Amino acid sequence: MQRSKNIQSMVVTAIFAAIIILLSFTPLGLVPVGPINATTIHIPVIIGGILLGPKRGALLGLIFGLASLIHSTMAPTILGFIFSPFVPVIGTNHGSWLAVIIAIVPRVIIGIVPAYIFQGLQRAFGQKKQTLSLALTGFIASFMDTIMVMGLIELLFRQQYAQALGQTLHNIDQFILGIVFTNGLAEGVLAAFVTAAVTGILMKIVQQDNR
Repeated sequence: MQRSKNIQSMVVTAIFAAIIILLSFTPLGLVPVGPINATTIHIPVIIGGILLGPKRGALLGLIFGLASLIHSTMAPTILGFIFSPFVPVIGTNHGSWLAVIIAIVPRVIIGIVPAYIFQGLQRAFGQKKQTLSLALTGFIASFMDTIMVMGLIELLFRQQYAQALGQTLHNIDQFILGIVFTNGLAEGVLAAFVTAAVTGILMKIVQQDNR
């Protein structure tokens, strides 16, 4: 039985990893929400973290981070230096290894925390409100990702980020907060909806397979 569960967990992990890679390298990873685009790439990481636990969630987060780094390297934009150490930082002819921190660390964390957030919410709301717990887990984890990424950009590349976007250092703090409360909230709502819908179905399937 334990071996069967381990195989099942490995298969599900591989499926989620494939989904993350697909979303990372295709337009499917972005969903128009009004005037902005909300990313969906972090959602399989959150769902995987809930279903598979923090260790496999961290692995999925690492895959997300590496995919982000590779994509930023292969198809660099004016902000590519934020996620890839191989893209020259604006105003220089070399990249910065600090980009690895932004690309990897927040994504690993959002693979770890959903399991604990969901467990805490389940204890607070009870089993009958599982859908609410899943939705809140998706929202919180997604919003955490936005805050961590934008916070690290502010901490590590504040001046270069402002220069790349044509913003002054005086205005860049408000600009970053604007992103957090526009993209961040949109992605959080999207993650809440998808996490509640998809994870609930997958949980039922897993429970039936384990009977």
